[in-house]
Amino acid sequence: MKYTGKWRITEMEQWDSDYLDMEVEAYIDIDANCSGGFQFGLVSGQIDGELVKDGGEERLEFTWDGNDEYDPASGSGWLRLKSKDFLEGRIKFHQGDSSDLIAKRMNS
Repeated sequence: MKYTGKWRITEMEQWDSDYLDMEVEAYIDIDANCSGGFQFGLVSGQIDGELVKDGGEERLEFTWDGNDEYDPASGSGWLRLKSKDFLEGRIKFHQGDSSDLIAKRMNS
């Protein structure tokens, strides 16, 4: 599956790089079953996704469950390949903020 691997979140619309990398380098990690995890800033979560075709495009749509600092948090999002090594997408908090993102494939 072309989304499989660890991706470095390089940009988010709502938060600057100081926040993104506050605890660890911001990332999304996706396995062959469209599951995985992510962390940016003080937000971390587990992803449950599926590949969806819309017209001629394919994207990975997901829900997530995790934490924002010490508070439970959840939401949804999507990712789409811009090229072999770059993703674009959006992550949304349930009844809260949402942000576009860009991520670059990390070397294994």
